[in-house]
Amino acid sequence: QVQLVESGGGLVQAGGSLRLSCAASGRTFSSMAWFRQVPGKDREFVAAITWSGGITNYADSVKGRFTISRVSAKNTVYLQMNSLLPEETGVYYCAVLNGDGWPSSPKIWGQGTQVTVSS
Repeated sequence: QVQLVESGGGLVQAGGSLRLSCAASGRTFSSMAWFRQVPGKDREFVAAITWSGGITNYADSVKGRFTISRVSAKNTVYLQMNSLLPEETGVYYCAVLNGDGWPSSPKIWGQGTQVTVSS
């Protein structure tokens, strides 16, 4: 069974950067993604990456500021977040997707990591 462990969240000032990590254990999978849930809103897609080809997809709101990447040898996916905005404060979740890339549905979730962007 795949287990996902996120890390890297924390407090940062507006305009700052954070890098989230998600380490996966268990069997292999075809693609992974990051989602986030800000207070008062539904969980939303942020970015996805296919494991074999490294094909990426991003939500329009983060294009040009966030970068998703993976290191196969470490079974780890990263989310580099730059120019963070206060409204991006929330819990960020890593997920394994059912299919090959976005918009495949998520099937396994991590526990989430809190990101707080101060104004």
